[in-house]
Amino acid sequence: MEHQTKCTEEKILHAKSGWGMLFLCLAMILAGILLFVFCGQIGPEALSVVFIVLGVVLLVVGVFMLCGLKTVNPNEAVVLTLFGKYHGTLKKEGFFWVNPFSSAFNPASGTMAGIGRKISLKAMTLNNEKQKVNDEEGNPIEIGVVVIWKVVNTARAVFDVDNYVSYISTQCDAAIRQVARQYPYDVSENGDEKSLRGSSVEIAEILKKEIQGRVEIAGIEISEARIAHLAYAPEIAAAMLQRQQASAIIAARQKIVDGAVSMVEMALRKLNENGIVELDEERKAAMVSNLLVVLCGNKDAQPIVNSGSLY
Repeated sequence: MEHQTKCTEEKILHAKSGWGMLFLCLAMILAGILLFVFCGQIGPEALSVVFIVLGVVLLVVGVFMLCGLKTVNPNEAVVLTLFGKYHGTLKKEGFFWVNPFSSAFNPASGTMAGIGRKISLKAMTLNNEKQKVNDEEGNPIEIGVVVIWKVVNTARAVFDVDNYVSYISTQCDAAIRQVARQYPYDVSENGDEKSLRGSSVEIAEILKKEIQGRVEIAGIEISEARIAHLAYAPEIAAAMLQRQQASAIIAARQKIVDGAVSMVEMALRKLNENGIVELDEERKAAMVSNLLVVLCGNKDAQPIVNSGSLY
């Protein structure tokens, strides 16, 4: 799926370790405090003013430089902007120091529990609410999908879409509707086509590709997409259940009749081979009728003893 929007290229920052800058900042703050404390004891008044100014500068600069310290946990990233421009992304876990004027940026912060200024690179689960859509045959159905996804390009996720969390949710809903109306709920009578219920593995792969094509611009990778809920809408559920029950009864009856016919054929062949009794066509017909009634009936047969003759 092609997009005309130009995608933002991700730039990985290789920042300096934060431990050295931490000690330097603490030393500057400590030096500023000491100059304040001992400025009155150092020489003339003019020199004391100089030391006071120097102490203020050291204190302010030390505190300001502390703002450049960043901590990155495993499977997390920090997208930094500098004066409104994309500065780079910290992806390596550790303790770093960056330009204090740069700030972490994440438009999705606060929209979902657990999302702050940092961007999670972990696999996340999206479980949208059930939707009512029409399948290929126009039957209203309820369908719900579970999607496993993760951010692989932080620059695209932050700058190319307004909010990547709500974006993937919206695109999943659209993809579900697109895929659901291309296939029937159940297989047709000839059974030569895919269906939402009978071809779950194939439909899941098609759905995954459809969602992936839609969220590529947001730097998101879809690991898995599968149908978690599938049912007819309540207004037609009862009628469709009756149809499924009728189809099951017909299939069961057909199997019973096939078995009964084969058993009757076997019985007639054994009687003829062993010469137990000679049956004319009329008696064969009566025997076949009785056996089929016994074998195909829903209830136990009630035997009737015939003390006479057929003639």
